[in-house]
Amino acid sequence: MAGCWARNVYRRCPDRDGSLPRGRPGRYSTTLRRGSRPPLPTPADPTSHELPAVCRALFDTRDEGEILRLAMDHVSAVGPYRAEAGYLRVGSHLVPGPQVGRGHASAVDRTVRELTGRDGRVTVPGRSWGRALALRGPGGLYGYLVVTSRSRPTEAQHVLLATLVRLTAAALSVAAAHRRQREDALELHRLRRERATLQRQLVSVVVELGYQRALHEALAEVAASGGGEEAITSALHELTGLPVLVEDRFGRLRSWTGPGRPDPYPEPDPARREEMLQAVSRRGGPVRIKDRLISVVRPRGEVLGVLALVDPRDEADEYAVFALEHAATSLALELSHLRHLAEVELRLRRELVDDLLAGTDQASAYARSEAFGHDLHRIQYVVVVQWPSRAADDSFARTVDRAASAVGMPSLVTRRSDHVVLVADGRPHDHALYETLTRETGTPDGTIGVSARCDTPDGIPGRYQEALRALEVRRRSRRRYGTTFFDDLGLYRILGPGIEYRELEAFVREWLGQLIDYDGLHRTALVETLSRYFDCGGNYAETAESLAIHRSTLRYRLQRIREISGHDLTNVEDRLNLQVATRVWKIMLGGPG
Repeated sequence: MAGCWARNVYRRCPDRDGSLPRGRPGRYSTTLRRGSRPPLPTPADPTSHELPAVCRALFDTRDEGEILRLAMDHVSAVGPYRAEAGYLRVGSHLVPGPQVGRGHASAVDRTVRELTGRDGRVTVPGRSWGRALALRGPGGLYGYLVVTSRSRPTEAQHVLLATLVRLTAAALSVAAAHRRQREDALELHRLRRERATLQRQLVSVVVELGYQRALHEALAEVAASGGGEEAITSALHELTGLPVLVEDRFGRLRSWTGPGRPDPYPEPDPARREEMLQAVSRRGGPVRIKDRLISVVRPRGEVLGVLALVDPRDEADEYAVFALEHAATSLALELSHLRHLAEVELRLRRELVDDLLAGTDQASAYARSEAFGHDLHRIQYVVVVQWPSRAADDSFARTVDRAASAVGMPSLVTRRSDHVVLVADGRPHDHALYETLTRETGTPDGTIGVSARCDTPDGIPGRYQEALRALEVRRRSRRRYGTTFFDDLGLYRILGPGIEYRELEAFVREWLGQLIDYDGLHRTALVETLSRYFDCGGNYAETAESLAIHRSTLRYRLQRIREISGHDLTNVEDRLNLQVATRVWKIMLGGPG
């Protein structure tokens, strides 16, 4: 509509001969008589040549600011006019354009804004005539042109000014239409780009949702089938195409799915392992470390292991990371469930062992042991394990249980305040359990006592005492660390069951009483010296070295022992009784004090 109106106005531009187009007169022709025509410019008038050029210039530009500037520059060409100010409408506001009478700009600006879209008079000092002319078109108000004159314009000049105003308004209408077209085109282009972006995002979301659904279905199928850890790693391998591994808390391989498994699998470094677990846990998601994308399996804050993708060529994308995260969640549930079952089974096993050590009926013991896959009908041995550097807690009990399984010793395990007890199926190997625990704990300062064979469950309490006695003898011997079997104690086997404490004390007083009293009175160590002498087989050099004394000092002490006790160390009977007495004094009665 604006374009048609503008073309009509353009067709009414003055011809090259200077005549105005016929039609509706301008705003300022209302003072003419009805039916009369205003005086037209003569061909000699300069306006007849400038106005067509101005008309073409107004409609050739598409810049609204330039249109207003052209109109203001050529106001003087249609009469004795001067452009005081120009305004363009931007949104709901009038924005000033180039101004001529800057000294009166504020007064003019206030008057124009009060007109609210109407034509009106303006007052400028030194100018007898002034008008604010609204530039209106089909789209409404486009702006204002403020024109003044020193003298009152003629009717013909009024007509020419009105024509210039209409031409300016029409040019502004055309420019506004083109601007809206450009804006609409830019908006359409933006909307198309946005639509294309949204379509790509939608396709990506659909693909991602499809992958997530496939992943959830695969893991749900694994959970429903009860496949466990191996099924989870197999599903992750199929989804990503990368080898998958699971390590335990300490870095030992639990399972590997896919090609490229190292053989043998490298032994972990405990210090570096702990640093790695802490670093990955702080990140809270999969972390790349060298050729692996690692996720920590940590239900309820407790690290149970590590799930990793082996990706030496860095091929894992966001979908592989997503699959690894969800597989780690599923594995956490699986390992947590297995951990709970293991704890329940361990507790029930402990209760059974506690009952066996305290004494229980055989029928119940057989039935309960069969539930755990342990055959009490076979020959059993009671094994007591003590490691001073490790507290006898659940963790150490699990360590001992793993070590027993590793050496092929099926066992039921429980713990006491300072040691762990096993009821083992079959005679343990002489040193296998001790050597395995030494590697597990990283220290050799442990002692193991093993009972004699037990044929029925009701004999287990007595065998437990035998294992404790073997442990105590080993702990008090020169070689404190290692394994001692009750069957190998020899003389010590008769110094426990059935022997009263008073009888043992009387025996010791009979043979060592004078030496014990002398040591207590003079703060010497003659009984300890005699005990070490027998432990070293009567060897002077070894005895002196073990006591950290000179051999001459040892000879002096042995001489004093003969004098004080009245016993001859070269006499076989005296020597045997003295040796037994020192053993009883040291093992059964607790040594000095």
